[in-house]
Order: sequence, then structure tokens, then C-alpha cells
Amino acid sequence: MITIKSKRELKGMQKSGRLLASLFEELREVIKPGISTWEIEKFAQKYVKSHGGRLSEQGFEGYKYGTCISVNDEIAHATPRKDKILNEGDLVSVDVTCNVDGYETDSCTTYPVGKISAEDQRLLDVTKRAMYLGIDQAIVGNRIGDIGSVIQKYVEDDNHFGDVRELVGHGIQPTIHEDPEVPHFGKAGHGLRLREGMTITVEPMVEAGGDWRILQKTVEDPNDDWVYYATPDGSKAAQFEHTFAITADGPKILTLQKPYDGFEKYLPHFDEE
Repeated sequence: MITIKSKRELKGMQKSGRLLASLFEELREVIKPGISTWEIEKFAQKYVKSHGGRLSEQGFEGYKYGTCISVNDEIAHATPRKDKILNEGDLVSVDVTCNVDGYETDSCTTYPVGKISAEDQRLLDVTKRAMYLGIDQAIVGNRIGDIGSVIQKYVEDDNHFGDVRELVGHGIQPTIHEDPEVPHFGKAGHGLRLREGMTITVEPMVEAGGDWRILQKTVEDPNDDWVYYATPDGSKAAQFEHTFAITADGPKILTLQKPYDGFEKYLPHFDEE
């Protein structure tokens, strides 16, 4: 079921999104060569709890952790690990859902670890730009297919990367996964029509090798049979994700990170209304 959010609910989600965005801002200084992905998990847990929130992915469908942390060829849903040490030149995607006072938001950023190659930087730039192109299509009266179509064209036709099909964006609130599904591929003019008050995520996952398929892998831990996803050819992957509200004034991003330079049009002001 798709829920249309009231101004009260949007204010609550904005508060949750601000906390989540501030976590990602702090992680810019935390993530560096030599740390483990488990240290990122510990930092995120402590930071969000100390600011009045909780990492709501923990316990969802049996997941044991508060973050998903995927490195290099890992596309999504990889677990934080004590023995997964970040090296210079790695790419690390941190995916987090945050609950504050019962309001959920969801975001992901792929960070460079130290100095990265020009081609890896292009992968990050294209993936982030694809996300914003998709968000720009999320206006009242457009359709779900308008979002996916523009992302697919930019990723595949314009940049010759792989646009993952099997993992999609989604509605959010009151739980972290709600209807509708929001694919990052598709046909313009097709699919569900977008309405004011919907809150959804757009979260393209892009493979440097040009393949759009994903490979299922199981965590190498005798106490954990969690499945995550990797590129089938071993190439690197990136993901960027925001939670946003569809409004009469265009999409308003609830998880927008500072600095806002050039992105002020996305800033929500529900708490001022």
C-alpha cells in the first residue's frame, strides 16, 4: 500500500533525514585507509544513538547490523566485518536507514578511500549524477518509468556503465520498505503516476564493467548465512541514494548533505510550515 504523508509526518521524516545526513558528513573524516568496515559500523551506531536515533536496518528481515558496507566489487547489502580493511584506492558504499521518533529515512554514499583512479572517480560522478537526474523526474504527474528511463539512458547509453536492474528504490515510511518499487531502468511515460505527499528513494547501483547483472554471494562466516550482491566480472560498483518527498514545488530531499552548493532547490522546509 502507498501512503500519502501529512505535513506532520514530513516534518518527522525531515528530522530523521537531517540526522542521517549528518552521519554521512561525519563519515567523510572517518573513512580512510587502514580502518575496517566494522569500525564504520561502530561509529555509525554510536553517532546515531547519541543524537536520539537508531539504525533501523538492524533486525530487519534477520539482518544483524545497523549498516550495509560494500567494498569495490560488492554492489550492495554486504555486512560490516572486522577483517575487511580498507586500502588506498578502494571504493566503499555505506547504506544506512535511520529512525527518529518513529520516522524512517534511508541513504547511501560511496566514498573514495584515499586517492582513487580517474576512472573510479568517473564511476562515482556518473552514479551520483544519475541519482539526481532520476530525482528531478519525481514531480507530481510524472510516472515511475520517467525516473528509471533517464537513469538508464545516462548510465548505459551516455557512459557505457552497467545499470543494475534487480535492486530498486522504494517507498518509505512507516517502514523502511514500502510500495511502490522504483526501478532505475524503464520506459518514460509508463508505470505508477506520482502524487504529492509520496516519499520514496532513488538509489542507482552502477557497475564499472558494463554488466547490469548481479552475483549472489554468502558471507564467509559459519555463524551467518547472509546473502549480498557483487559484480559478476569483478569490476567496481558504486551506489548513491536519497530519501525525498514529492511536493507541488518539486522533489525535496530529506537526506541532503552539506554543503548544499547548487542543491538548495532540494532543501525541505516542512518544519517551517
